[in-house]
Amino acid sequence: MAPRRKKARKAAAKPAARHTRSVRAARDQSAGAWFERLVELQATLRAPKGCPWDIEQTHLSLRTYLIEEAYEVLEALESGDDAKFAEELGDLLLQIVFHAQIAAEAKRFTAADVVREIHQKMVRRHPHVFGEQRAKDAGEVLKNWEQIKAEERRAKGQKQPEDQPASLLDGIPHTLPAVMQAFQLTRRASRIGFDWENVDGVAAKLQEELAELRAARNPAEIESELGDVLFAAVNLARFLKVDPEIALKRTNAKFVARFRAMERSAQASGRKLADVPRAEMETLWDQAKAAERTLPARKAAARR
Repeated sequence: MAPRRKKARKAAAKPAARHTRSVRAARDQSAGAWFERLVELQATLRAPKGCPWDIEQTHLSLRTYLIEEAYEVLEALESGDDAKFAEELGDLLLQIVFHAQIAAEAKRFTAADVVREIHQKMVRRHPHVFGEQRAKDAGEVLKNWEQIKAEERRAKGQKQPEDQPASLLDGIPHTLPAVMQAFQLTRRASRIGFDWENVDGVAAKLQEELAELRAARNPAEIESELGDVLFAAVNLARFLKVDPEIALKRTNAKFVARFRAMERSAQASGRKLADVPRAEMETLWDQAKAAERTLPARKAAARR
């Protein structure tokens, strides 16, 4: 009987062993496992026998790449190409790991500190999910979020200068591009009701600022009034639930496409665009714009 029992135990152990291997394989393919590998890879690249370029980098030298990768993520997102989107998100993640590795070498913080901090922050700022608090809608969630942020700043001992009391606008970086900063400022103010009742009021304010710009006489006044126009335009975008930075990027892309179409049209007639009369340039622009409108229909027809 003993040999049969031993064989039975071995037979029973085989499925358990297979299950253990499958669990280990799944764990090895998890986001956490791949993140650890990426952290180790970046540490190797920064090691004495690693990559000379990686070793030379500093937080400051990587600033440009961080911004570039963020914009490439947006471009991939809009392309609808999931493989490209995932790739660009990975490139952005690498920048985070890169900065964390530089900090770890100086014994300031590690990649684990970065992940732990954001995990704990998200738990703290979602008491309606992980605590007893309740939020009836997204607006109340955002209001609570700002209150929690203020409490966190106080807990960290982030004191305000005596001549500058605490403000709802605290925490909006001065280093943001102007359009993004204006968007954040108006959005933050709107959360306590400092906002227009309807879109007509915002549009009227934009028209008022345009009139003041037309009335400006000297360079200082023109710059000031133009700034007001831009701020009012950003506020209008925010009210319409449009990200002004994304909207402007798309308009820039449209301008590039239309201008290149004008250049091709001029070249087809044996000329450079610079040699085309101004009035004809307008005609070429209108043609490029009209062709742009019919492009979706032409693409749909081609698919059929």
